[in-house]
Amino acid sequence: MVLYEQGGNHTEYSKAARIWLDSLASKESFAITYVYNTKSFDDEFLRSFKLIIQLDYPPYAWSPEAMQAFRAYIEEGKGAWIGFHHATLLGDFDGYSMWPWFSYFMGDIVFKSYIPGFASAEVQLEKPAHPIFKGIPEKFVVKREEWYTYNQSPRAHVEVLANANENSYVPAQVPKMGDHPVIWSNPNVKSRNLYIFMGHGADLFDNTYYKKLFKNSILWAVTPYL
Repeated sequence: MVLYEQGGNHTEYSKAARIWLDSLASKESFAITYVYNTKSFDDEFLRSFKLIIQLDYPPYAWSPEAMQAFRAYIEEGKGAWIGFHHATLLGDFDGYSMWPWFSYFMGDIVFKSYIPGFASAEVQLEKPAHPIFKGIPEKFVVKREEWYTYNQSPRAHVEVLANANENSYVPAQVPKMGDHPVIWSNPNVKSRNLYIFMGHGADLFDNTYYKKLFKNSILWAVTPYL
């Protein structure tokens, strides 16, 4: 199941992702259900899916029932989860309160800032032998991204798999964290899970290594549930 936003700043990314995902699904023989909000989320609905991809959909404005069902799915290992980009927009936004459990799930972080004018950066693998990095070099460049910063690094609470080399930012004078993880997994829940920060623009689907990362991540995530 792919949960994604309609409208807003990520529309073009979502459109490109859907085209790419549909092509991948045809090649790899899996089915995708696309949903645009969490109104249908309950235990019975989520039970139908081996993988939830939270594709640029924020962790706020969910009903209590949807929050409870999603939390049970993750904590009880009912299926896998991959989140992208907007899934760490954690804090009080648009009149909605913080979701403390999701903040914990993402490594006890709160969104702080971003690079509104975008920057290119080098992504550095910390665990290059991980299956999601098959065919991907230990360093690769993402040409245009917002590179969120948080109140703290999630490293103390998650397994960091890759980081952004802030010394490689172009332009250089942009917000920095010091320690800047961009791909990680939380080993403290039963579900196989992965967060990938990069996911703002459609141009990412012109990046060979990004597409390999996306594909590898899906295949790795669902393996225990097949």
